[in-house]
Amino acid sequence: MPMIDVYAAEGTFADPKQLAREAAAIVMAVEQVPDIPMFRKNTAGFVHEIPASTISNVDGDSNYVRVQVLTNAGGLDRNKQLAVVAQLTDLIVKASGDESIRDRTWVLLTEAPEGGWGLWGRANSNADLVAAAREQIAELQAGH
Repeated sequence: MPMIDVYAAEGTFADPKQLAREAAAIVMAVEQVPDIPMFRKNTAGFVHEIPASTISNVDGDSNYVRVQVLTNAGGLDRNKQLAVVAQLTDLIVKASGDESIRDRTWVLLTEAPEGGWGLWGRANSNADLVAAAREQIAELQAGH
């Protein structure tokens, strides 16, 4: 149930909400979690549009995008890491309409420590999340 934060200068994206939605969908698909409400409702993208005057590299350039993906511990193996970085970078290019932004997009992958995934007012371990997902799948299957 990743959280995806996209930081960019104001005006970089024509439709920030669509970008947030697509980023969440990409990470959920790459992570290969079941398509159940638990994951659909708790995988979210956030687009932070900030003044260009608050972004700078050493040379003073401010036309960068930073994407930070927070997952539970072990949520992305190496192949999934490669896929999510490539797909999110492609999405940033598409959403900005600027192919050159590919070389100025940083994607940072971060894992919450075991037991450090807060949801439902509780710090959950990976085992807690797996158990909750299995319970929801069983409930959905029983309801059909």
